[in-house]
Amino acid sequence: MAPPMLRTDLALEKVHQGKVRDLYALPSDGRGERLLLVATDRISAFDVVLDSGIPRKGEVLTRISEFWYRKTQDVVPNGFIAVLDGSNAKEFGVTDRRYFGRSMVMRRAEVLQAECVVRGYLAGSGWKDYQRDMAISGIPLPMGLPLASRLDEPLFTPSRKAEPPEHDTPMTYAELEALVGEDMANALKVRSLALYRFGAQACRERGILMADTKFEFGLIDGEPCLVDEVMTPDSSRFWPADEYQPGREQPSFDKQPLRDYLEALDWDKSPPGPMLPAQIVQQTSERYLEAYRRITGEDLPPSAI
Repeated sequence: MAPPMLRTDLALEKVHQGKVRDLYALPSDGRGERLLLVATDRISAFDVVLDSGIPRKGEVLTRISEFWYRKTQDVVPNGFIAVLDGSNAKEFGVTDRRYFGRSMVMRRAEVLQAECVVRGYLAGSGWKDYQRDMAISGIPLPMGLPLASRLDEPLFTPSRKAEPPEHDTPMTYAELEALVGEDMANALKVRSLALYRFGAQACRERGILMADTKFEFGLIDGEPCLVDEVMTPDSSRFWPADEYQPGREQPSFDKQPLRDYLEALDWDKSPPGPMLPAQIVQQTSERYLEAYRRITGEDLPPSAI
């Protein structure tokens, strides 16, 4: 297996570097500007990017996103064009095989400053908010719900995007309307709920519960379109349906082994993060690969290098 990719070095204009993705500008194709989103194998925990990488993680995130983009293109418009590989490398001007399978070509969009979170189950920060307020994002919920409860209807609970090291902050729907306007807020809510319902049903058929997920939208020709990663283990909480039991934490297809390991250390969760032992790296990589198999019904395609 090739070593994890932690840094990118393309001879293109780097537009942005996030915790996992590096964004590069591509030449316009006559229909509009384009971006190359490279998903590295970097991994973060407690908002700290670790020096250890998870082999093939970036490929999993990119290929799962491609899977959902193709499945949902008739549900919600998106900016997806292609995944970079040997068949289109010359067309996009990136022929370094290290970037094949982990890079998405997308229409460039004016990204909206709101994370569109949808929750089908009571978990994560939603559970903490419920314990404190009996509500999530200003939406009241019944008393006495246990951890990991299935909600009667999925909740749209947006948050305001923040630049690191700041954290995204929850918003009420009224605050979202004030941020983007009433019509845009309604479009984001309707489209996010439609995507969640589509994805949750597809996952359920594969034996997976999608507890919650977050979407990002951007304006392309004035239309709110789905951008960035879609329903991946980094942006969603996936639980095995056959092990689901309300009232406790659920096993999940993500970086749970890594988080459990770090929680057991004497680490104050500030940079720099500790190096990960090989066993934890392997277990986390296997979780991501299993998520890909469960969601798509196939094994991850062989690496290009």
